[in-house]
Amino acid sequence: MNSIITESVTPALECKGLTKRFDSLEAVKEVNLRIEKGERRAIIGPNGAGKTTLFSLISGLYPVTSGSIRIFDRDITHLPSYRRTYLGLGRTFQITNLFPTLTVLDNLVIAAMGLQRMKFSMLKPLSGYRQINERASEVLESVGMAEKRMRVVKNLSYGDQRQIEIALALVNNPRVLLLDEPTAGLSQEATAAVTGMIGRLDPQITVLIIEHNMDVALQVAKLITVMHQGALFAEGPPTEIRNNRHVQEIYFGTED
Repeated sequence: MNSIITESVTPALECKGLTKRFDSLEAVKEVNLRIEKGERRAIIGPNGAGKTTLFSLISGLYPVTSGSIRIFDRDITHLPSYRRTYLGLGRTFQITNLFPTLTVLDNLVIAAMGLQRMKFSMLKPLSGYRQINERASEVLESVGMAEKRMRVVKNLSYGDQRQIEIALALVNNPRVLLLDEPTAGLSQEATAAVTGMIGRLDPQITVLIIEHNMDVALQVAKLITVMHQGALFAEGPPTEIRNNRHVQEIYFGTED
């Protein structure tokens, strides 16, 4: 009984006093962040607020200066990125990181193979890894991109490529998913497609999203965290954040 209670109150992701300095620049300052299991949280803020640096600390791309990071109460502060992926952390980036000359399916197969304990053979075609191909096809089906599985990535629209990025992050069954500006540079139609895709994600997956488009943040998140100059500035429901005068001043701009 006690173990059930403990699990129910254990956050999916927790940062305590998280700080990152680059020489004299303090890019992230004493950030305390708690994300519950299955929560959809958006982090917003002006350029240079420290949002992407925060993601890079959580995902292990940057070492922390001080503070701690835990996933489901497991300390990952000093673990390398691949170990964090094994523990259920997935991430996308602002810039697409795909193999443009391969098919959509092959991109997912390669991503899935990164965590498989198998010997890769240059003489064996990617289609020969049956179980991995089945998993990749399953993910593409779940995100509504199955019909494009055999398309070469470079021939797809940028909006489709952004959706493939999310599919890549999903193929290894993440429990916590970090989405860094998934709608950046997209048309209104493509933004709607990506937003819809995020909305259809398994509710068991905890999603933390950096997003400049406030309309997108309002649609996908129940709670908004605002960063400014490396620190947490405000936090609350979308309508509360939108109506916060101080947030408007630093993020939206003020009207004359």
